[in-house]
Amino acid sequence: MAIMESGLSVHESKCSPLPKNFNPRRYQVEVFEVAKKRNIIAVLETGAGKTMTAVMLIKHIDECIKSTGQKKLIIFLAPTVYLVNQQSRVIREYTDLAVGEYHGDKGVDYWNSVCWEKELKEHDVMVMTPQILLDGLGYGFFKIETVGLMVIDECHHASRDHPYVKIMKEFYHRTHNKPKIFGLTASPVIGKVISSTMDCEVQMSTLESILDSKIYSIKDRTELELCVPSAKETCRFYDLAQFSSQRLKSNMQALQSEYEALLLGQQQSVEKQYKDVDDKLASVRKQLLNEHSKVLRCLDDLGLVCTYEATKFCLENSPNPQEDSEIYKESCLLYREFFNEVLRLIEAYFPTGNENSVHFGLDKISEAVELGYISPKLYELLHIFHSFGESNHVLCLIFVDRIVTAIVLDRFVKKVKFLSHLRVSYLTGSNTSADSVTPKLQKEILQLFSSGKLNLLFATDVVEEGIHVPNCSYVIRFDLPKTVRSYVQSRGRARQKNSCFITMLERGNVKQMDELFNIIRSEFSMEDTARNRDLDADILPPCIEDKDAYYVDATGARVTADSSVSLLYRYCEQLPSDKYFVPKPIFQVSYSGEFYECKLTLPPSAAFQTITGPPSKSSHLAKQLVCLEACKKLHQMGSLNDHLLPYLEDNMSMRLERSSSGDGTTKRKELHGTSSILALSGTWAVNPNGATFHAYKFDFSCNIIEEVYSGFVLLIESKLDYDVGNFELDLYLISKIVKTSVSSCEKLSLDEEQMRNAKCFQELFFNGLFGRLYVGSEEDGMKREFLLQHQTSKLWNPLKMYLLLPVQTLNKKESWEINWRAVKSSVPVIEFLKRKSQLSSEHPKTQILPYMIGSSNVKENSSRRIHFTNCSVEVDDVKDMAVLAIHSGRFYSIVEVATNTSAVCPLSYADAIPSEATSYIDYFNTTYADMTNIFRYGIRLMYPGQPLLRLKQSHKPHNLLVNFSEDASSSSNTQVVEKEQVHVYMPPEILLKIDIPIDVLKAFYLLPSLMHRVESLMLASQLRKEINFNSDSLHIRSSLILEALTTLKCCENFSLERLELLGDSVLKYAVNCHLFLRYPSKHEGQLSYWSSSLISNSALYRLGIDRKLQGYIRDSAFEPCRWVAPGQHCIYPVPCKCGVDTLEVPLGARFQTYNPAVRVGKCCDRGHRWMSSKTISDCVEAIVGAYYVDGGLPAAIHTIKWLGLDVQMDYSAITRASIRPYVPSIRPYVPKDNEIQTLESKLGYNFSTKSLLQEAVTHASQQELGVGYCYQRLEFLGDSVLGLILSLHLYKSYPDIGPGKLTDLRSSAVSNENFAVACVRRNLHPHLLHCSGFLQSQVTEFVRSLVEPHNSSRLQQSIKAPKALGDMVESIAGAMLIDANLNVEKVWRIFEPLLSPIVTPNNLELPSLRKLIELCDYLGYFLKEECVKEGNMVHAELTLQLKDTILLGKGCEPKKKAARGAAAHCLLEKLEERGIFYSECISKRRKHECEDSNISSSVDKSVKIFNEEDSSTNRTEERQKITDCNYTVESSLGGSSSTNNCSKKISISATTPVIGSINKNKGGPRTSLFGLCKTLQWPMPTFKTEETKSRVLIEFGEGSNKRCGFNAFVSKIRLHIPNYGTIECTGDNQPDKKCSFDSAALAMLYLLEQLGLIIINKKHEVA
Repeated sequence: MAIMESGLSVHESKCSPLPKNFNPRRYQVEVFEVAKKRNIIAVLETGAGKTMTAVMLIKHIDECIKSTGQKKLIIFLAPTVYLVNQQSRVIREYTDLAVGEYHGDKGVDYWNSVCWEKELKEHDVMVMTPQILLDGLGYGFFKIETVGLMVIDECHHASRDHPYVKIMKEFYHRTHNKPKIFGLTASPVIGKVISSTMDCEVQMSTLESILDSKIYSIKDRTELELCVPSAKETCRFYDLAQFSSQRLKSNMQALQSEYEALLLGQQQSVEKQYKDVDDKLASVRKQLLNEHSKVLRCLDDLGLVCTYEATKFCLENSPNPQEDSEIYKESCLLYREFFNEVLRLIEAYFPTGNENSVHFGLDKISEAVELGYISPKLYELLHIFHSFGESNHVLCLIFVDRIVTAIVLDRFVKKVKFLSHLRVSYLTGSNTSADSVTPKLQKEILQLFSSGKLNLLFATDVVEEGIHVPNCSYVIRFDLPKTVRSYVQSRGRARQKNSCFITMLERGNVKQMDELFNIIRSEFSMEDTARNRDLDADILPPCIEDKDAYYVDATGARVTADSSVSLLYRYCEQLPSDKYFVPKPIFQVSYSGEFYECKLTLPPSAAFQTITGPPSKSSHLAKQLVCLEACKKLHQMGSLNDHLLPYLEDNMSMRLERSSSGDGTTKRKELHGTSSILALSGTWAVNPNGATFHAYKFDFSCNIIEEVYSGFVLLIESKLDYDVGNFELDLYLISKIVKTSVSSCEKLSLDEEQMRNAKCFQELFFNGLFGRLYVGSEEDGMKREFLLQHQTSKLWNPLKMYLLLPVQTLNKKESWEINWRAVKSSVPVIEFLKRKSQLSSEHPKTQILPYMIGSSNVKENSSRRIHFTNCSVEVDDVKDMAVLAIHSGRFYSIVEVATNTSAVCPLSYADAIPSEATSYIDYFNTTYADMTNIFRYGIRLMYPGQPLLRLKQSHKPHNLLVNFSEDASSSSNTQVVEKEQVHVYMPPEILLKIDIPIDVLKAFYLLPSLMHRVESLMLASQLRKEINFNSDSLHIRSSLILEALTTLKCCENFSLERLELLGDSVLKYAVNCHLFLRYPSKHEGQLSYWSSSLISNSALYRLGIDRKLQGYIRDSAFEPCRWVAPGQHCIYPVPCKCGVDTLEVPLGARFQTYNPAVRVGKCCDRGHRWMSSKTISDCVEAIVGAYYVDGGLPAAIHTIKWLGLDVQMDYSAITRASIRPYVPSIRPYVPKDNEIQTLESKLGYNFSTKSLLQEAVTHASQQELGVGYCYQRLEFLGDSVLGLILSLHLYKSYPDIGPGKLTDLRSSAVSNENFAVACVRRNLHPHLLHCSGFLQSQVTEFVRSLVEPHNSSRLQQSIKAPKALGDMVESIAGAMLIDANLNVEKVWRIFEPLLSPIVTPNNLELPSLRKLIELCDYLGYFLKEECVKEGNMVHAELTLQLKDTILLGKGCEPKKKAARGAAAHCLLEKLEERGIFYSECISKRRKHECEDSNISSSVDKSVKIFNEEDSSTNRTEERQKITDCNYTVESSLGGSSSTNNCSKKISISATTPVIGSINKNKGGPRTSLFGLCKTLQWPMPTFKTEETKSRVLIEFGEGSNKRCGFNAFVSKIRLHIPNYGTIECTGDNQPDKKCSFDSAALAMLYLLEQLGLIIINKKHEVA
């Protein structure tokens, strides 16, 4: 033994064997002590605690293993899934060991070595079915030498070809380092009966020999008999049936013969080559015979009523003819017709011709026996049940032989009224038949029975062994057991004290009595022999044959002749298939007179097609040996890996690293940095002698001629690419468009003074217009200071160095120069503000008067001159003058002189000063309370009488790249109205006149958006240089690359979505073409697997990350307020809280999250931003698409290689292929009556290699005729080339449609159904070569549906296009591509007319479910969906709640998607009957949707103005009382509307819905309300919002939620509740529209609660 050889004696170990919380009985300790010393088979009665003895041994062996420091496995084998679950649960409960359970239902059959290595590492004990262990050993996932202990439960199964026997003979007995064996059984003999003591001895010796263990049973049974309750054994006799059913049986037999003849006739009418139809028809005949025999058995054993139930069950499980041939449908109809006739025959024996007319009351049951309704045997069973009394705590297990018996007895007993208090079910095996029970359902039923929730359980032998039901008080053998084992095991299920084991026997049936006597006698003989076994006697070695086998030295995997057959079938299962062809091996056995020889043919997509095995003595062995030879060859060719499993992966040179689960997904968000724009960096600021710049001129032209904007010039050190420095752009202002032209100019040199002036200009105007010229304030406890007072070098970042200067046009039209006058105007302004700030700092008690030109003694204003701080100007010259307010540092332009006003006027004009002052002179000329001669801001008005100036104030920059009014201006009856300008009034004395034209000032507001675009193009150009595609004739536009880097979140008029769609097709084509050429021996399934792996989102994400594309991606809308020019101080900082000091963020889980609350796109000041992982993979596809658009396939292939996918388009290999035979695809060409030439004429293309076309039209089902090739590989290639050419066609044909519509067009154009229609339209379908009757039937039906004009659209929709037709079109495209030397353009020229008419936006037909979802979204309705699978069909129900009507749509199809589509189509038709049409509703879709995409709202544009005294009424409370708010209820039940009638409480359902606590944060109330509407299918609420503007601040909320603003929004919400009415209420005033929606939604929720319509859980409301 392995453990004994380790140096530690097992029986000498002092470690405690006892599991936790368990006190073993004496006989369990006795068995345990013996098991420690040697291998034994413990024979103990059921319920004696064999499992607990095994647990003791497991814990003991585990401690011994750990003491040696070795890693050894403990394997516990159980023959059924239920026992695996049960035994693993016991081991977990009584030990601290890591226990794993393994069976086929967990998908273990498809695990690879990585999965098994993980399981072996993580677990101490592995509980599994024996087949799992056998496979694991055979595939080399683990070795028998690594097992320390093997517990074999129900080990009596170790006979014949059971997996127990194979494990022992093929692995255990062939190794020297054997594990310890511990067998468990209650019956070591498995035969029917034991004829003699010697027979019993032989059977036990054989079991001992196989298991290398001695049988051991305790001799002193005293304790056992006391501890283990034994059932009282009784027999119940029933009478012989008196009712004669011979006439009925004869009629049924005659009927069966008649229908069998009809079915046979149909089968004989099928053409010989259509073997699939022949097999199906044969299966119908076979099923009819089998089901009919079951019905006859029920008639003999159970009576008429149960026979009737059995017949109905046969009808319920009749074969389903959906989507099959007409002749098969007819056969299925005959099947159903037969059993309906059987039902009518049986019904003739019932009183009213109906089974339900038979009553089974206790007083009528004897009469039912006489009439033959129930058999005497069933009558006796009912009496047993009746004897249980009225208690519903009894647990009774009834064993029957046949599944149908269990099913019909279950149905029958449920109809017996006097047994209605008992809960009944049945349990059978989990085979593939329709009457089987799935393992999951088996487990659920057993749990219900064990817990007492079921009283009667009818079962087959599936639960005879091992199940533990302590409270089972009755076990009834309705049918006699066949073996000793069955008798012992079934009796052992009666575990309760004083339980009964009842055997039912026919009175007077001597044969049954003898069978039972022999079983009981055999049991006594077995027990006696087991108790008297000699433990010291030698175990005879088993007979082990040297079977033919093939070994893999690398892993230890082995396949024998026996296991090779199943392995070969498993290999074929992995090959490509469709509904018309299931790949499987075909065997042809020939007999030469002395030996058998077998020829094996594999499917066309296999690595090879035929092989012949060695001569054998039997046909069965010949079949096994040829399979073994095939497995050897498949492994040598690489189609089976070293574990002898089919390959899915391969060691390709393009193989990517295994990605993590979240790579490329939408849910995962990642923190990434932003790439620096290298072209923006510069060092000219430190050059004392001036600098030379590259100049790029900005020209602005407005569509309104009167609006003039000064040109600007960008001066930058780096030379920009031509398309970056030369482009045009539209900037969108309210009601006008400014066309911008950027053009490169000659280099420009600036001397030191010019550079100083330029920097002053940029610092003054960009800070004054878009920032602040004064920093700090007394309120913040900081000294107020002029921003440019001291050194300004910190405002200039070497990574972003450029100048933006105004230009003026000279006499010559194209000649220009920098407007140095405007530039220099900034210098005196800065000097003045510096001096003023310095004086204020040095002499705080000195009054500073405005600096005036002229006499300072003049106290009154001249009537024609306006006195500014730095000069005086004629009244007529002030219009459109640029000025700077010296107290605030803000820029203004003068609109007009406000006559009849002055600084002493009341404050009705003075909007810009605090309300505590009454006038400007009062505000400025009033000294501080604690100081004399100290005036506010050091200003004293000297000319209070001069008129005020009406000024247009500067404003924040706006995003001018997006035309926000485009939809509104293009829609009918909509007028875009410019917002009313907000002007301010100021005394001229506090304004500095600036010598700068107004057109320069206006142009400043265009620069942020324009520079954002320029900088974005620089970044795109920078990426273009990295990709480095060089071509003399091809140029990739930087604007197109920018489009590929821009997501929808940027709100631009372009995004990567369209290019992503195209790039996806390019990637698929390039990779598929590469794989097709490089791996000629791989089948389509392997190629598809590799292709999907290489271009999956996860793989593309890794490629993008490796190339650091994440830094180039633009994933958020342009924020003009955060745009900062060189020399400008940022006033909206976003400090970095990421914990990363560098621009680039390290990769890793630390900077990844799945938190949906994390905001995507917002950058911190270091450029870090959160980004969806999928965005990176989308960008990869888009960049490939961009290069394909501008550079064609060469550019796209270059980009794909740059990304890291080493695809090779070997054109030379294709050229050589046209000269010599092309191994991968070209087969010997055999002309067939000019079929190829006819097909070529229809295609309009002559193939140079005809075999390619022959292969392209050959379906895999041709294997039946011995054809060794099919179109699957060419289909793989053709699918990608058609996807590419159609995607490009749609991309170029419809440049203005959105990405969503383009995706719909592409999906429709490349759909298999569209290709199938084209195939029929061009009459290509007759050329499809196949051997499938079902395919032929579907093709015929589909062709008929297209050519017959009377067919309705509903009928056409129900007839699915055969996939093989679309596949053939794709394979022809693949063949043509190869024949044309990968000339994609040539393929397009041929296929464009073949596929015409190609779908357009006007004739695009969306799927019914998609249309229904869009329609409901538009109308504000919710759908409820329910899908149930019954047999092979999926039944879908879609429920749509209209205003006060519920519509129901039903669909029944084999697949869930198709069933949902059919149900949606039904609903759409019902909506059209009510005048609701998809096309009309979508065309009326509103252009302006609410800011919240989930609601419909109408906004009242009226503006109310109120004064300060009104503001107090707008302070909202945390929660308004419903009794105080205004609301109305419009009843739809016939009553009138009510207002504030809180007493009206009506529950709309039997149970008032309860919603969770309401999150009162932004968006929370709406989420709760919308979730409620979705759950109850109420229509979406609508909102109407009114905006109010104020000249004074309005306060909203209280405490920490307090906010202030000048605008207030209040929303009215309207909600319709079906069959109740419409409720309307109003929320509180809120600072923004979304908050007003939340307030209204919250009010509605509280109102619904007040009305008794809902209950709100307020325990954990989030304030």
